[in-house]
Amino acid sequence: MLDSSHDSAREPLEVPPERRPRHIAVIMDGNGRWARRQGLPRIEGHRRGVASVRRCVEECSRLGLQQLTLYCLSSENWKRPQPELDFLMHLLEQYMIEERGTILDQNVRVAIIGRRTGIPERTLAEIDKTVEMSAANSGLRLCLAVNYGGRGELTDAVRRIAAEVRQGTLSPEAITEETIGRRLDTAGMPDPDLLIRTAGEMRVSNFLLWQISYAEIWVTDRCWPEFDEAQLHQAIRDFASRDRRFGGLREENGPQPCTPGK
Repeated sequence: MLDSSHDSAREPLEVPPERRPRHIAVIMDGNGRWARRQGLPRIEGHRRGVASVRRCVEECSRLGLQQLTLYCLSSENWKRPQPELDFLMHLLEQYMIEERGTILDQNVRVAIIGRRTGIPERTLAEIDKTVEMSAANSGLRLCLAVNYGGRGELTDAVRRIAAEVRQGTLSPEAITEETIGRRLDTAGMPDPDLLIRTAGEMRVSNFLLWQISYAEIWVTDRCWPEFDEAQLHQAIRDFASRDRRFGGLREENGPQPCTPGK
């Protein structure tokens, strides 16, 4: 669904817990475009985007969702100008420090997926500290995808499986979907039920390619700095209204004959 609404007023969710997605994944797009429209430098868009992260995390936690995964930096984003990359790393480090108290107070558990290569040591140290401090929390899991790419993740998983086959600890005949899933960065995490993308782009951008096989997709024209609780609620309401059959038929209707022209 493409959402073009611009009503930012907050509304009650009015979706029962059993109809809400367990896991929402978000491609946070449009920081630079939002900044350009405001006559601001791109980095200001990234700074404002942090406020949207805060709102989204707090609301997902309040709603009792199991997991929120945010696409923070793709493996392709290293092509951007170095000053912008440096600022993004600074923002990530700053977030880990400044939000640590709130993360612990709200019982949020932080996880990271993606390759550590290229991330500054100072930033990694703050990430690791927050991950360790929140490891025992039992509320929302906040998974940050940093230097992440779906193809790279699958490549790494194939290499691990190939090494096990070569060592004789895994036979090719024993390889199943579960075998692959256990060797992905997201091992032990539920697949996303709902994928949200901001800024109106209609692509998945190498994000969680294996995991979003049956995710519902919801797109908004709003750029990430404009994303708020009302937008999140709208996405969840739309998700709750969809008939998720996973390739099957509605049980209450039974098998339905095909009708020509329909």
